[in-house]
Amino acid sequence: MASVLQLPVVKQHYHWIDRLAHVMLGLVAVFLLYFLALPLGAILIQALQSDSGEFVWLANFLAYAQTPALLGSLWNSLWVSGLVTLIVLPLAFTFAYALSRSCMPYKALFRGITLVPLLAPSLLSAISLIYWFGNQGVLKAWLDHIGIDEIYGAPGVVLAECIAVFPHTLMILVTALSMSDARLFEAADAMGTTALRKFFTITLPGAKYGLISAAMVTFTLVITDFGIPKVIGGNFNVLATDVFKLVIGQQDFAKGAVVAILLLTPAVLSFAVDNYVSRRQTAMLSARAIPYRAKPSPLFDRLMTLFCANIALLVLAMLGMAVFASFATFWPYDLTPSLRHYALGLLDAEVGVAFLNSITMAGGTALFGTALVFVGAYLLEKTRGMDSLRAGVRLLAVVPMAVPGLVLGLGYIFFFNAASNPLNGLYHTLTLLTLCTIIHFYTTGHLTAVTALKALDSEFEAVSASLKVPFYKTFWRVTLPICTPALVDMARYFFINAMTTISAVVFLYSPETKVASIAILNLDEAGEMGAAAAMAVLIGLASTLATLFFMILAWWVNRRTQAWRA
Repeated sequence: MASVLQLPVVKQHYHWIDRLAHVMLGLVAVFLLYFLALPLGAILIQALQSDSGEFVWLANFLAYAQTPALLGSLWNSLWVSGLVTLIVLPLAFTFAYALSRSCMPYKALFRGITLVPLLAPSLLSAISLIYWFGNQGVLKAWLDHIGIDEIYGAPGVVLAECIAVFPHTLMILVTALSMSDARLFEAADAMGTTALRKFFTITLPGAKYGLISAAMVTFTLVITDFGIPKVIGGNFNVLATDVFKLVIGQQDFAKGAVVAILLLTPAVLSFAVDNYVSRRQTAMLSARAIPYRAKPSPLFDRLMTLFCANIALLVLAMLGMAVFASFATFWPYDLTPSLRHYALGLLDAEVGVAFLNSITMAGGTALFGTALVFVGAYLLEKTRGMDSLRAGVRLLAVVPMAVPGLVLGLGYIFFFNAASNPLNGLYHTLTLLTLCTIIHFYTTGHLTAVTALKALDSEFEAVSASLKVPFYKTFWRVTLPICTPALVDMARYFFINAMTTISAVVFLYSPETKVASIAILNLDEAGEMGAAAAMAVLIGLASTLATLFFMILAWWVNRRTQAWRA
């Protein structure tokens, strides 16, 4: 009997260039560990400890469950988030349906108007509602007429959240409805199918995953929002405001950590559902698909135009009131335009320094966040080896999507404020605010970079390796120029969100590192609503100018690096 030859096991040896990639990937992993995983772990440890530092396990959770006021806040958060989702989802779906399935005019204008709220802090809608329906509001009498005593509390929170989250929901649903195969509708027309039946048998099934994702995102954005309940909530408490009161007001860190974990639960659940839905989703467009083209229908197009015009006017009314009130000399007695509130905010209240801090933080977030996220994504997708480390980095890269900014900021307090932490010196610095903001918005940038990198053939790296060209040269000469449009998009995303964020940095600032969005909250607490509106308008203006800058930068970059596409 012939003996079986035992071939020796060949152990793979890595070149020093590969080792360099491993070291760089390890540095990315350490960054995510120290600025994401450990702060979140600190929240869990704090929730299981007493004030003296002893482990009490679930005692803090039981104490929370026995506090009626805190349980009331939990119920308020749940029903408000559910109600806003039920209101916004059909409105956004109808708007998206009009954009993708009708021949109405001014589509670009309507969509542009609805996206404008993304350029300003979410609490701008709350400030506008106060000027419309507050105690001295323009339509206060109308509010009384329909039986609502005041806008402060649940009515104001629900209305303001609807306006703030509408653009986010709309973007998801527009994408869901744009993926349609015209052949399905042609077959339905050939069989004489009615428009209503086509809607329920083709359109809705095709968009169901987008609807689920939109509902999850809407619910999560509302339940974790801090700015709107803080400005217009009055005595109506929710989980987000409870965290702030427990930690900043009462110094009850244990219960604050418990509430933070409760805030984290719906976000993680939403992330899990969205991930499950994404894996179950089947391709809506095959290689032979024909893009759907809407056919003119005069009555339907008029109805869709009327609907979109009303939504756009509502958005403009909210934004316009904030701008108008910011210039009013003394609301509501002297409406003469003046720069009084801008001078009060920028000079007297020293918000000018906070505004410069915001610009600095946003610029740092855009520059270093884009570089870190793109390099990390490149090392994951285009280098080899260290598979166990890669799995951990991939997991940490998507975790921030499920972590509310308020929870992340609270974790930074527990972790970086500890005297034993060697990074304690970062606490209350603009550097830590920038790093926290990068982590907060890390996942969207990471997914954008991964999408761009997956579009590139792996043969680039294979050929470079065969020619003994280091990976960093391939990265600099090939990958980076091809992916510059994605880099510009990532930088714009980081900058705009850093300018408008509140929840991620509300626990971390000092008087010297206060940012403009936090200064708006302070002005509101001081009763300077006009100055708060002025500062919110300035943030919106800065975000608009930044958007225009990035549009010009994208045009210049495309001319310099994307000629090959033609």
